[in-house]
Amino acid sequence: MNTQYMMDYLSALGANNNREWYHANKDDYKKANAEFEELLQALMMEIGKFDSSILHHQPKDLTFKIVRDTRFSHDKSPYNPAFRAHISAKGKLPVPVGYYLMIKPGNQSFLGGGLFADMFKDATTMIRDYIAHNGVEWDKIIHEPEFERYFTVQGTALKNVPAGYEKEHPQAEYLKYKSWYLEYPVKDEELSDAEAFLIKAAEIFQVMKPFNDYLNKALAGFQMPMRQ
Repeated sequence: MNTQYMMDYLSALGANNNREWYHANKDDYKKANAEFEELLQALMMEIGKFDSSILHHQPKDLTFKIVRDTRFSHDKSPYNPAFRAHISAKGKLPVPVGYYLMIKPGNQSFLGGGLFADMFKDATTMIRDYIAHNGVEWDKIIHEPEFERYFTVQGTALKNVPAGYEKEHPQAEYLKYKSWYLEYPVKDEELSDAEAFLIKAAEIFQVMKPFNDYLNKALAGFQMPMRQ
């Protein structure tokens, strides 16, 4: 697990974000990506000690492409200089929620969890309804001291409590949300020691697990929309 090789490659790609450079250095990409998949496999083994539901996946099935879809973006850079993966019971699908890893130089790496996507209206409604009826459990999870040490719940949100929910509900602020996620920043120097990073990442993800479990109970029965 040569994390420095990954970081060096991503830094070079960020500085040379064009197709010519990428294709001229394709072998370097393949080697860096192999290092990332090795890191991911080791991380999955650590996570598996407290969440065995993720152990049946292959690392290559959990990663995201570095090629960007620039059709609707002002930024026409063809590549995202980051290695990313989502580890959950059903792989890299956004639901069920799981453990997200992004490695990106410039102190932009982070560990994440929860529901990042806010375009699935059914998922948003299911979580809102669950919080509305299970607010005590929600509060217990997000105010647990170890959780508060690492996380603050984030997400896109409405200005007001949506129709159909009590404006004075104890969890009114969270009922405004359309997504509910967590991020734990990782500095570049923390990635220099792969073994130490794996131990720390697994620790962070274990603290995150009750939050993920709560959202997944809310999302029981959710069906991903069919692609048109």
